[in-house]
Amino acid sequence: MHELSVTQSILDIALAHAQGAGASRILKVNLVIGELSGLVGEYIQFYFDFVSKGTPAEGAELTFRRVPARFRCLDCGTEYEPNGADWTCPQCGALRPMAVGGRELLVESIEVE
Repeated sequence: MHELSVTQSILDIALAHAQGAGASRILKVNLVIGELSGLVGEYIQFYFDFVSKGTPAEGAELTFRRVPARFRCLDCGTEYEPNGADWTCPQCGALRPMAVGGRELLVESIEVE
């Protein structure tokens, strides 16, 4: 159900920008989603199809660009991408990561007519 409220926000953003541009229809919404966000693209598309009915975004395609997780080691300060499920620091071997990337969710662009 988390995706429903997120998807409503995506639709609201797209509609506001399309209206501001004087567009009559939204064709595509390009999203950036972080690996750590916990969001599932298929669910977002499902809910988008539902909440966009009767709006200028009805039938719009969603595209997803995934951003990998990125951590900063709290011991040595090294920034790194984890190796699968191994979140240890490749520099010092500590297991004290702080997420600095991968939680993103943003509307990168919309295509309108």
